[in-house]
Amino acid sequence: QVKLAESGGGSVQAGGSLRLICAASGFYSSTCMGWFRQAPGKEREGVTFMYTGSSRIYYADSVKGRFTLSTDDSKRTIYLQMNNLKPEDTAMYYCVAVPPRDSGPACPTLDYTIWGQGTQVTVSS
Repeated sequence: QVKLAESGGGSVQAGGSLRLICAASGFYSSTCMGWFRQAPGKEREGVTFMYTGSSRIYYADSVKGRFTLSTDDSKRTIYLQMNNLKPEDTAMYYCVAVPPRDSGPACPTLDYTIWGQGTQVTVSS
């Protein structure tokens, strides 16, 4: 069964840090994975994406220099380290993936059809 399970959200003050964790089951290799976020009343935003096994990582301009995507391939897990958090980072964060059969290296442009349940991140000023 193809599944993504997130953890690690929470509430912090501005300037703080959180690490989100996403464990994949049923797949992992040779596909695009990453994180979207959505705040109430705002459009969904692609935060970061990567092709598993590749060193190329895409970051949205809004998080560059503050967020870092990393992986532990042996655990089929990706991590999102979020530093210097701002109130505007408050959102529900979703781990996402492209089915391997539909995937390719152009990760930011692909259709992410595998979603985790989401984890809330709240940053207070």
